[in-house]
Amino acid sequence: MRNRYVDLLRAVAIIRVVTYHTLGFAWLTVAFPAMGLMFALGGSLMAASLDRSGLRSLGRRMRRILPPFWVLGTFAVVTMSLVGGLEQTWRVVLWFLPFHDPPASEWGAPMFGQIWYIRSYLWFIVLSPALLWAFRKWPIPSLLVPFTVLVVLWETGHGTGGIVRDFFMYAPAWMLGFAHHDGTLQRISKKILWPLCAVMGGIGLTLLYSNPGPRGYDLNDAPVADTLWSTAFLLVLLNAAPAMMSLGAAEPVTEAVNRRALTIYLWHEAAIITVRDVALVLGVSLLGAMGGFIQLSSVFLLVAAVVLTLGWVEDLAAKRKPQVIPVPARNRARVLEERPAPVPA
Repeated sequence: MRNRYVDLLRAVAIIRVVTYHTLGFAWLTVAFPAMGLMFALGGSLMAASLDRSGLRSLGRRMRRILPPFWVLGTFAVVTMSLVGGLEQTWRVVLWFLPFHDPPASEWGAPMFGQIWYIRSYLWFIVLSPALLWAFRKWPIPSLLVPFTVLVVLWETGHGTGGIVRDFFMYAPAWMLGFAHHDGTLQRISKKILWPLCAVMGGIGLTLLYSNPGPRGYDLNDAPVADTLWSTAFLLVLLNAAPAMMSLGAAEPVTEAVNRRALTIYLWHEAAIITVRDVALVLGVSLLGAMGGFIQLSSVFLLVAAVVLTLGWVEDLAAKRKPQVIPVPARNRARVLEERPAPVPA
């Protein structure tokens, strides 16, 4: 049975990611720390899969991710080879098994900067059996140790990016997903949890606003502040998770976004670059409120076109019947039923 609350959070997170990368508003990283949430939801789903299927779930989870990524990898390798600048070495294979950052040309790097998330996600999948065991045996230390390592990395000048930094930055969120699956977070009293979150989040925001980065008050430039604020935010969201909820008329859209979340994420950077290049050629300004609206709406339209063209690969990866429009039959019927009857002339 699908968890509608999880579906709603994931849909909001992916829309926020696309909006932030398009418009670059730093306040969005504070208003809704989407990446931490996406890792937490991934951890919750991974824990459920491990409890249900054991180690076999590792292959199933990787199968859900890799085929859509292979489509992007093929496009990336072909286009960067044609344009020139792609390093033709064995590392090209990382475009098809991204356990490390794959090579990219100067032209292609801006289009494919989002690959770090897939790389990190795969590592979390592979390590989840050990992480879940450690979390259930030592729940508090398993959350504190990664954060401590992150602080050490940052203070010693090694916390600006890469596999190791990303792992320790998002491991607490992934294991909070374990806690959500186990029902641990939902059992914590709000009288205890919310004051703790207020202190944790307050420290995170204090660190952010006392040390602005190159993009201003952007959490992506402050990993320690990001982890503190994101953890507090996640604890509140997941603690408040309802046992059941209905999304009403929004359910078809929410489920469609969830069924194509990976396609949206993989291709949205290429859509942003394409929109900006076309605007430059046409002499269309993307500055100001109107420019922002043009840019954002154009990006979403282009992403929608990619979803309709390539999104069915996610269905194959999930062993579902491929669909061009990712709305299940029951929801299509609901939409038709809820559509108002035509008014007689």
